[in-house]
Amino acid sequence: MKKILGLLLLFMTVQLSNGQTKKYDIVIYGGTSAGIAAAIQSSRMGKSVVLIEPTHRIGGLTTGGLGQTDIGNKQAIGGISREFYENIKKYYDDPTNWKWQQQSEYKDGGQTRTEKGEPTMWTFEPSAALSVYHDMMTQEKVKVIYNERLNRDSGVKKVDGKIVSITMESGKKFVGKVFLDATYEGDLLATAGVSYAIGREGNEEYGETLNGVQPNNYNISLTHLISKNAANHNFIPRVDPYIVKGNPESGLLPNVNEKPGVEGDGDNKIQAYCFRMCLTDHPDNRIPFLKPTNYKELDYELLFRNYEARKGAVRDMYYKDGPLLPLINSSMPNRKTDSNNRFGFSTDYIGKNYNYPEASYAEREKIIEDHRNYQMGLMWTLANHPRIPKEVRDEASRWGTTKDEFEREDGWQQQLYIREARRMISDYVMTQRNCEGLVEAEDVIGMAAYTMDSHNVQRYVDANGYVQNEGNVEAHGFDPFPISYKSLVPKKEECENLIVPVCLSSTHIAFGSIRMEPVFMVLGESAATAASLAIDSGISVQDVSYESLKSILLKNGQRLE
Repeated sequence: MKKILGLLLLFMTVQLSNGQTKKYDIVIYGGTSAGIAAAIQSSRMGKSVVLIEPTHRIGGLTTGGLGQTDIGNKQAIGGISREFYENIKKYYDDPTNWKWQQQSEYKDGGQTRTEKGEPTMWTFEPSAALSVYHDMMTQEKVKVIYNERLNRDSGVKKVDGKIVSITMESGKKFVGKVFLDATYEGDLLATAGVSYAIGREGNEEYGETLNGVQPNNYNISLTHLISKNAANHNFIPRVDPYIVKGNPESGLLPNVNEKPGVEGDGDNKIQAYCFRMCLTDHPDNRIPFLKPTNYKELDYELLFRNYEARKGAVRDMYYKDGPLLPLINSSMPNRKTDSNNRFGFSTDYIGKNYNYPEASYAEREKIIEDHRNYQMGLMWTLANHPRIPKEVRDEASRWGTTKDEFEREDGWQQQLYIREARRMISDYVMTQRNCEGLVEAEDVIGMAAYTMDSHNVQRYVDANGYVQNEGNVEAHGFDPFPISYKSLVPKKEECENLIVPVCLSSTHIAFGSIRMEPVFMVLGESAATAASLAIDSGISVQDVSYESLKSILLKNGQRLE
C-alpha cells in the first residue's frame, strides 16, 4: 500500500511539474486581438492570467493579414486598443523597419487613413502587428500557451453554475476564477452550455429591416444610407448560372442555389469567409501564384463569364477604376497589401462555410484548406488563364504572396477570416436598433462605429434565370453607438463566471458593425476589467457594479460616449 501511495504521489508530482494542471485568476481561451487586450489588462489589474491560443500564432486577423483597420470613426477607439495603434506608429517611425521601400515612398492606401501628425497608425504588415503585440505582452505578466485546443466534448467542468476548469485535448487543465472566451468561433461558451445563435435572424424577431435573406441588390432603410459599393459585390447583369449556358438540365455551376429564400426570413447560413491576402509586387520578396494540385476550371466559370459580360456602358458602370482586378488592394508598408473581396466573384468563397462553426477541428481544417485552395486557384487564374482579359492577367502577375510574413513556404497564412460564427444569446441582444440609435445601452463598455456590414451569404438563380449574389449589406450614416456590458455576459442561470468579448450577444446585422478588430480589443480590455472586479468582490460577472466598472474604464482611457 505504501508503495502504491508513493507511486501515486510521484505521478501527481510529475503531472504538476509537466504543467498538466495550472491555476490562475483569469483564464482566457483564444489569442485573438480581444484575447491579447484582455490578457494585458488582467495583468495590469494585478491578476494572474493565462492566454491559451489553439494555434502557433497570436493576434488572429490583426496578425493574419487584416492590416487595413476597419473602424469608421476612429475617435470611438480608446484604451489598450488605441495604445496598440500608437505602438504601430512608433514601430514604423523606426527606419530599420522599412526593408522593401523607403518610408517616404509609402502612400497610405487604406480605407482608414492615418492623418498627418496623428499619433496612431492604422495600416500595417502582419509581422508589424505581431511584433507590437509581443512587445506589449513582454512588459506584462502574461503566461501564453500555444497549440492547445479545448476538448469540446468534455473539457468544461462546471459546479453550481460556474466554470471550475477547462481541459485541453492534450489533457492539460486550467483552473480559474473567471474565464473569457476570446475565440472567433465561441467554442468555450458552447462547450459550457451557454445559449447561442448561428445564421441570420428573421427581421420580425427583433424588429429589424436588414437581417434575414436579402435578395435585392439595394436595401432601403429610413435611418441610414446604403453604400454605393453594394452593387459592386454582385454580378454584371445576364451572367448565366448553368454548366451549359441556357440549359437548366445541364445543372448549376458550383455553389449556386436554385432559390434564395423569402426576403427578410431567417436562415442558418452565414456570411462568406476568405483570407485577407498579404501580397507584394517586390520581386525579391514575391512568391508567384501557384496552381493548386486539385484545380478545377469549372470552379471559376462564373468569373470568366462575369468578365465576358463587361461591355460598353456596363463596363463603365461596374468597373470605373484600375485594371479590373476583383480585389480591394489596400496598400500596406514595405510594398505589401491587405487584399480583400470585391465585385461579384472574388476571394469570398460564398456558401462553403455554413458548417464551420459547429464542425470538429478536423472538419474545420478541411474547410480552411478548401478556402485556401479556392483562393490560390483564383489568384492563379487571374494571373494566367487565357479567358481572363490580358490587362487583368498582366496586373495580377505583378503580385504574389510574401516570403517574409507567414510560416508556410507558399506565403499563405493559416488564419481564415472568420467574419461570423456563433453569437451568444444573453439577457441583452445588440440589434440594428442599437446601431441606428433607436435603442441605447445604458451600461456601455465600448463603442462600435462601423457600417452595418455583411458579406454575401449565397448565390442563386433569379427570376430571369441569371446568377445573383445574396446577403451583401453595407448600411451607414449613423453615429458611433454604445455596446452593452450585458451583451458580453451569459444569462446568469447558464454561467456566472464567463465573459465573451468576441462572440457577444448580437443579431447578425448588428454584429456586422461590431465585429471589427479595434472594437474586439476594446471589448477584451473591458471584459478583463469586469472579471477583475468580480474576483475582488467574490461575485458573479453579472453582478459587477457598473459604476465601478465605468470608473475604471474611463480612468484607463476607454471611450464610452
